[in-house]
Amino acid sequence: MEAPRQLQSAANEQEDITITRREYEEENIITIDFGPDVEASLDTIGETVIVVAGDHQFEFERPAEATDITTNDGMLIIKE
Repeated sequence: MEAPRQLQSAANEQEDITITRREYEEENIITIDFGPDVEASLDTIGETVIVVAGDHQFEFERPAEATDITTNDGMLIIKE
């Protein structure tokens, strides 16, 4: 699974945003860190995921492979 295009573009444009992919035997995890002191909130409407991180808002379609999408300590976590 790849990070949603909108988040990948933001990470390419802003050095504070980082994306990490971890692969385990039973699941894969993508973590998007929006930077120090940035709180992230998450909402879903149907298949649309809306993330507000600081002054930025990101909207993307829920990846078909995603089994769970959450936030923790200002980071967005997408599990497959």
